[in-house]
Amino acid sequence: MNMTWPVLCLIAGLLLLWKCADLLVKGAVGLARRFGISPMVIGLTIVAMGTSAPEVAASIAAVFQGPQGGNTALGNVFGSNIANLALVGGIIALMRPLQIKRQTLAREVPIMLGVALLLWPILRNGTVTTAEGILLLTSFLVLITWTVFKETRPERGMQASAKLSTQEETRLMKAVPIRNHLVLVFIGLLGLAGGAKLVVDGAVEIGLYMGLSHAVIGVTIIAIGTSLPELVTCVVAAVKGHHDISVGNLVGSNIFNTLLVTGIAGTIRPLINIDHRFAGGDDYWAMIIICFAFLFLGLIGKGTIGRKAGFLLLTGYFVYIYYTVNLAT
Repeated sequence: MNMTWPVLCLIAGLLLLWKCADLLVKGAVGLARRFGISPMVIGLTIVAMGTSAPEVAASIAAVFQGPQGGNTALGNVFGSNIANLALVGGIIALMRPLQIKRQTLAREVPIMLGVALLLWPILRNGTVTTAEGILLLTSFLVLITWTVFKETRPERGMQASAKLSTQEETRLMKAVPIRNHLVLVFIGLLGLAGGAKLVVDGAVEIGLYMGLSHAVIGVTIIAIGTSLPELVTCVVAAVKGHHDISVGNLVGSNIFNTLLVTGIAGTIRPLINIDHRFAGGDDYWAMIIICFAFLFLGLIGKGTIGRKAGFLLLTGYFVYIYYTVNLAT
């Protein structure tokens, strides 16, 4: 089997995903700032939506790959959720201690954990039916609507938005026409769809050539590739001191992945023959343990995930990847 074309597809797809996710986030954040949405809401919704778009597109593309497409799609969900908290969260904490507000630890992070636990009764029979997909999507819409109404305060939103940049940057942002932000969002979405298709095609061919299963391909190659937008966005936000955006992105992306990605995949085409590793098996519990660890480290750090905690998260991620690959082989 000639690996030149699959490798080129994978590289081109990842580059396209990364760049277009950046365009999507820039456009979405620009729109959010124009309407005065607070940093946490931006992180939980707009930024999380933009950085989770690759997972959505990649999982939808995977569903149409055949009978094993469901395992690739779910592998992407589980692998991305684990990568977001352990890999991305760990790297950020090593670079600069991650600050988490008490309210976020008490509400948004437990919600993320609860959403992950919701998958247990849905996946236990090895399928995700159309009705279950619709249930997940409905839960997603209710949760996002509640979050926006709960967090958004028009008078506080404008103040919070202004804190994201200097006065001069804010003035320049407002001077940019809304249509420019919309164009960025549109181009980003189109590019993500194309990039996701290239990533799925290239990764599946390479993984199969290496003897990996569809499930392992999903939780490793595709998951890491589609988590790159979260990594870049969170690193930039953390370096600039925008911890609300960084934390909101990580937590929001996991909620998006679990409810939106799984929901859309199941609604478009019922997922069947789901591997036990996702239906209460190793990967399911790895995701739950990482979610618990993220919450626990934030609590014992009194709202700070420091460098030692970041090292533990990163170590946990590499142990998981090592175990996953060796289990498959």
